[in-house]
Amino acid sequence: MTDAGNDDKQQRNRVIAQNEAERQTTGDIRVSGWAIVFAIIVGVIAVAIVWAWLNR
Repeated sequence: MTDAGNDDKQQRNRVIAQNEAERQTTGDIRVSGWAIVFAIIVGVIAVAIVWAWLNR
């Protein structure tokens, strides 16, 4: 009976670990998306400042 309980617990832990890995991947993609958007906005601001400086 103890072996069956350990097997169930190990299977449950594997499922939990797999779910956590999927959540981590989703969170990493979300953070990467925000980083890309932030970099684009900073780049546009930098280009606008340089363009305005050169055309004054």
